[in-house]
Order: sequence, then structure tokens, then C-alpha cells
Amino acid sequence: MLLLVKAIRRFNVRTVLPSRIEGLGVLASNLRWSWHPPTRDLFESIDPRRWVEAGEDPVKLLSRLSSDELAALAADDDFVSSVVAANEDLHHYQTDERWYQRWSREQEAAGKAAPSAIAYFSPEFGITAVLPQYSGGLGILAGDHLKTASDLGVPIVGVGLFYKTGYFKQALSRDGWQVETYPVLDPDGLPLALLREPDGTPAVVTIDLPAGRQLHAHVWKAQVGRVPLLLLDSDVPGNDETTRAVTETLYGGGGDTRLEQELLLGIGGVRALRLWSRLSGAPTPEVYHTNEGHAGFLGVERIAELVRDHDLTFDEALEAVRAATVFTTHTPVPAGIDRFDAAKINLFFGGPRAIPGVPVDRLLALGAEDYAGGQPGIFNMAVMGLRLAQRANGVSQLHGVVSREMFDGLWPGFDDVEVPITSITNGVHAPTWVDRSVYDVARKHLGTADVARADLWHRIDEVPADAVWSTKREMREKLVLDARRRVKSSWHKRGASDAELGWVDDVLSPDVLTIGFARRVPTYKRLTLMLRDPERLKRLLLHPERPVQLIIAGKSHPADETGKRLIQEMVRFADDPEVRHRIVFLPNYDIAMAQHLYPGCDVWLNNPLRPFEACGTSGMKAALNGGLNLSILDGWWDEWFDGRNGWAIPTADGVEDPDHRDDIEAAALYDLIENDVAAKFYDRDDAGLPQGWIAMMIHTLKTLGPKVLASRMVEDYTVQLYSPAAGAGRALDGPTFAGAKDLAAYKAKVRAAWPSVKVEHVEPSGVSDSPLIGDTLDVKTYVDLGGLEPDEVEVQLVHGHVTDTDEIWGTEVAPLSLVESYDGGRHQFAGSQSLRRTGSFGYSVRVVPKHPALATSAELGLARNA
Repeated sequence: MLLLVKAIRRFNVRTVLPSRIEGLGVLASNLRWSWHPPTRDLFESIDPRRWVEAGEDPVKLLSRLSSDELAALAADDDFVSSVVAANEDLHHYQTDERWYQRWSREQEAAGKAAPSAIAYFSPEFGITAVLPQYSGGLGILAGDHLKTASDLGVPIVGVGLFYKTGYFKQALSRDGWQVETYPVLDPDGLPLALLREPDGTPAVVTIDLPAGRQLHAHVWKAQVGRVPLLLLDSDVPGNDETTRAVTETLYGGGGDTRLEQELLLGIGGVRALRLWSRLSGAPTPEVYHTNEGHAGFLGVERIAELVRDHDLTFDEALEAVRAATVFTTHTPVPAGIDRFDAAKINLFFGGPRAIPGVPVDRLLALGAEDYAGGQPGIFNMAVMGLRLAQRANGVSQLHGVVSREMFDGLWPGFDDVEVPITSITNGVHAPTWVDRSVYDVARKHLGTADVARADLWHRIDEVPADAVWSTKREMREKLVLDARRRVKSSWHKRGASDAELGWVDDVLSPDVLTIGFARRVPTYKRLTLMLRDPERLKRLLLHPERPVQLIIAGKSHPADETGKRLIQEMVRFADDPEVRHRIVFLPNYDIAMAQHLYPGCDVWLNNPLRPFEACGTSGMKAALNGGLNLSILDGWWDEWFDGRNGWAIPTADGVEDPDHRDDIEAAALYDLIENDVAAKFYDRDDAGLPQGWIAMMIHTLKTLGPKVLASRMVEDYTVQLYSPAAGAGRALDGPTFAGAKDLAAYKAKVRAAWPSVKVEHVEPSGVSDSPLIGDTLDVKTYVDLGGLEPDEVEVQLVHGHVTDTDEIWGTEVAPLSLVESYDGGRHQFAGSQSLRRTGSFGYSVRVVPKHPALATSAELGLARNA
């Protein structure tokens, strides 16, 4: 009988490197190796077999080398020279001037703000498979944001949590049910460094919890190129068993655990930043960017700091905090937003646990759903995030529209188009996701692998068609081999023996049209839409001349039984001996799998319920590898589909029966695959090349390439949001915070006076009953400002097309000028508007607040209409 003895303590013994190759430790501890091929090649050259066995993890590889092996490497002069050269390259990467340094000089010369540091908060970060601190798109995006900021030289510092078991590892049972395991991660065996005080003791962040408990956390630092990423870890001495488990699992635990995670991320994250600045000398961030509401409590901590350290009132501190905060919403699905019972928030922040200067009633008001359609007694983290940020955005143009509709209750006086939530469409980090084969073919035919930096997108069509096609086949073959390995491994875990798995060697083909589908498995992403008509799908897979093969992956949240059933349904279909050589489900979708999957697929399939896909960056990664998208017009595809870079799946908008809608859209999907996609893929010339398909690949790279890059995204954030936020923050900042005090006093005055503000009379003139293009509408209006001064408001002429019910759409706004003031707070404003559009025309007059520190006139949600 085998007795399993469990360790009572675990720790990791770190490798001591000989001095001649100690630079390997520097290279291994900077995660730039994860997207820098020369550094990866250096580690692989040590021992290619063990490099693969170590999961391409430099820290793990080095830990597996014996002292004799390390000594042999140190005695190899050529290898030592390679290590020295790699470290010099890393040093230049970290210190040389990059895009941000050039841009910031231009900004400062023009009198505009270039923030000295930006704090980027996210509950998850997907940097590399070696550091599994992510569950899906939000984490992968956050990782791409940090890596790209590093490449551009943007001075970002990331803030998150360190989860001891990450998200989870996914396997399948014999009958296809998702099985979760939670391997424990030892931070000492990862490319992380513990933040320490000058005396060598671990730096500690502490926050208070109910019942007199405290939550202590250590801070781990991952170095992401030039960008530090701070990860708070509750598994430390001094915490009780429950508190140590706060950061055990990403998105795990019950209501209290989730709330405690968000307290640690927000409040603890700000305190970690203060530790980092004190211990490293790094500048205090001027801008705070929170992704989703998970980190919303960071604003509460910053308010408390200002009240405590600068003697501001809550309202004054609130204005200073809002000015320098950016909030990004990443989901159009209400279920994706964290909402807590207000009583629970009161338990954590009320009575003796109240934060000095932050009354619990004011805190509760920040997250209250006190608007039409909101639920009383609920504390909404996204709502708090929006109220604590002066600037907000969605992650695609369509998502911006959806977000403005979703949150319009926070700005009740304005139409959805005026709700102050803008859009910055996501992008992806090409060095992480583009296969080396693509870079090789660019280097050979365009003279450089860095097509983006050289701006050579217009020359993509100089690459010969046969080179494009052979490169794609090479990537497809690598995917097929990786998929076979994963299928065999999965079946072993499902209980199959090698004797039963001979068929796996013939799974998939490098010469068959390959369609990929991989993502999380909430119901709105419709994993099983392709199974609506199983027999028709089989015919597509088994077509004698134009076969199709499908590679599918995705995880369901451990608590989502519906998602698990969808996975089981897909797995059972893929297990069918009739089709299992043409369709596979690959368990444990992660970065490592994705780096084979995106390049190897010819087509990337995305069929969510529109408009519930916020962006959907996986299709962007496929496009950068020459893949064509086959997608519902949702997220980024709604924005950039042009009819030549893929296919749009028709949607059955307006069909209320969800089953009927799925049937319609599935039929449209089958039709597209059979009649358009497969037909074009297999239409070959005399040389065996699908010239029409290759033309679409080249067009995709030329037109989508520069759009889908994360460098474009991070530059957009920097110019459109970070810089204005830094400028606004400086205007309201110390030493006396006069700007914050002035803005708080102004808002209090406006809110008090607003019930008395009214538009008393409007006099139009200048146009006949049948006006013509070019005619001028003159408007004179009399308003009672309720004690406000004329320069404290803007009186606007609002005009546009009108519906049959006199609602204005296609709205335009023109300010009216003060003409004359009268006794009793009454004033006359007037202006003119040329008629530039034919068709129905309507107008009205309204009054809105006006102050130089307001980002938009909608900021207070106050408008008085005629």
C-alpha cells in the first residue's frame, strides 16, 4: 500500500548562479522574455528538451540545472557572451527613449500634461502562461496593456492580486463534464520578487475588516519589461485561515470573500503604490485607471488620504480624486458587474469601521442604484467606478453605445449620445500573439520583421502568394500537432489507455480548412450555436471535396452549471467516432494554447448574442496571423468589417424567441461556411493556390493590421484619457487644493439652485413656415437662473431631426450668448443657427452647468429644458 505523506510546510530553494552567468537571473525575472524571441532562444539553447519540459519557464528551467551543469555553462565563453549581450539589450530596452518620452516632451512644450506615472488596476493580468493570474479577456487585455506600455515607454505601474491557485485548470471527465483542479502556485518559484523594507523584512499592507479582524498582505512585484506589476497576497503570517484564503482563487469564494478581494485590490492597492514609491523612489501616480468596478474602492482610499493628510472635506477630496481617475467598463452584460447588498457595505464601512472623513452614507451613495430601473438597497461597483471617475470609456464603438444606454440613468438630463462615456477600441500585443513564421516571412520579403514600427502595412502585398500560403500551412501544421498532443493528454486524463487512442494520430489535417472557436463559456457567447443542426454540421465536416475541421476550447466558471452543460454537449458531439477526426475540444484554454491556436486557424468564429460582446480581441489576434474572421457584427467586428476581411453572420435582430433566433442565425452560419467560406478556400489555381483566399488574407493584414494593435490602443488611452486626466488632476491638486475646493463649492451651489432654474420663454425668428437650406434660425430666450451667475451656466440651442413624437435625434448643440440681464436673476440669451440639413428639423433650448474644471456639460447630470 502506497502511503502519501503530506508536507507540513513547502518552500522553494532558489538557484545560485555562477557570477559569469548571473545575468540569466536578471533575464528570467523580467517577463519581457515572454514576448522577446532572442531571450527565449537563449534559454532554449541551454537544453531544448528540458526547456519544453519546464513549460518554457526560465525560472523553472534554471532551478532544474545541477551545479555542474551551471558551472559548464559559465565555462562556455560563447554562451557567456550571449548572456552579456542579452542583458545589454534588456538594459537598452529599459532605459532608451521610446514613443512616450518623445510625445511627453511635445506635450509639455505645448503646455499640456504628460503624466509622470499612471496606476493601472485590474483584478487579473494575463502576461504569460507561466504566471496564471487570469481567467479570460479582461486579464489578457490587461496583460497586453502593460506589455505595450512597456514597449512604448508609457510610465504605467500595474496593480492586482496574487492568486495562490490562479483561476483553475480544466480537464474533462469520461462523460465530458468539466473538472476543475487548483494547483498551488509557489511565488518563490515564479518570476516574482517580494517587496521588502530596508531592513529586509517583507513590506506589509493592512486593511481593517469587520469584527475587529485585519487583513494583512505582502506585495509581489513582477517586472513586465519596463513596467512594474504589484500583486497583493493575503497568504501571509498574521492572518487567520479565512483571511489567508482571500486571494486564494481568482473570482472564487462567496460574497464576503469577493468583497474582501475588492477591498484589498482597491484600498490595499493604493497603499501598495505608496509602499512602492517609498521603497523604490518611483513617482506617485498622477492618473488612476480602474478596469471594471472591481478596484473601485481605490477612489475611497484616495479620498481618505486627502481628508487625512490635507484637511479637505469629503466633497473637496472627491473632486480631486475624480479629476485624475479613468474608468473603463468591459462588459455590456449586467451579470458581469459586481453588486453587493448595501447592508454588507455598511457592515464593512459603518460604525466603528467607518473610514475617517468618509461617512458611510456618502460611500453608499456612490454605489447606489438610485435611478430609474435601479434596485434599492444595492451597492453597484460599476456605478461607484463611474461616479468616482471624471473620464470613462467602453472598449469598442458599439460597446460605447451600449454602455451609454446601460448607464444613462446616472445622467438623467441628457440623451444617450451625450452620456459622457467614450470609446477606445481594444487592441492586441503583436509580439505576444503573432507567430514567428509571420515575422520570418516579413523579414525575408519586406526587409524587416517590425512592420508596424516601419509602417510597411501598405507593402504586405509584395509578399509572394506562395510564401503567404506556405507560411499559413506551416502554422496550421504546428496547430494540428499541438492539438493531437492535447487530445491524447485529455483522453488519458479521462481514463483511456494508449491502446484505445490510436485514432488520435489521424485527428485533424494540415490541409483542411480550419475554423477556431475559443473563449469563456457564458451562455451569451453561444458555444453550441454550431450544434443547432448536428446533421448539417456533420455534412460540413465530412464534405468529400470541401471538408471543414473545428478546433474548440473554453472554460466555464466553476459555479456556472449551464456553461458546463454546454461544454459537455460540445464534447459529446466531438467524441462521436464518425466526426472526431474533424472536430476537437481542447481542455484548459490558456495563453500557451492560444499561441498555437490563433496562428494555425484559417477562420476565427465568433457568434455571440449581439450586442453582448464588448470587444472580442481573439479575432484580432487571428487576423494578425492571416486569419479571416467569421463573426456576428458585434464588438470590434461591427466597427471594422469591410466585406473583404472576412464574413459577417446575419443576425435575427427583433426575433424575441431565443430558440428561433438561434435557429435562424445557425442556418445563416452553415450557409456562409458551405457556400462562401469553404468554396473560396478550396478554389485553387493551377499551382494549387487559393488566390481569392490569399487576396483576403493580404487585405486583412494591410487594413486591420494597424488598427488592431495594442500600440494604437495605448496611445489612444494616453492622448485621449491619461493626458487630460493628468491635466485635470494637476489643476485641482495641491499644495492648497484651491481648484478642488472651488469645484466642490461650485457644484454645491449649482445643485442647490437648480430646482429654481427654468427656461421661461423662447422667441424664434428668421425663418418662414417653409424654410430652405441656408436659411438662418434666430433664437432669443429668457431664463431664470435661480441665483446662479450667467457665466456659471451655458444656455444651449439643441437641434436636429425630429421623430413623429417630436423627439430630437442626430442632436447638435450650439451655445447662446448673454444679451442682457434683468432684476430677479432673469437673463436674455440669443444666437443664430444656419439650417444645413434637409428633412424634419426641430429645436429646443436648455440650460446646463458650466465650469472650466468640468470634463463635459453632462458631468452633473443636470439640464433644464424649455
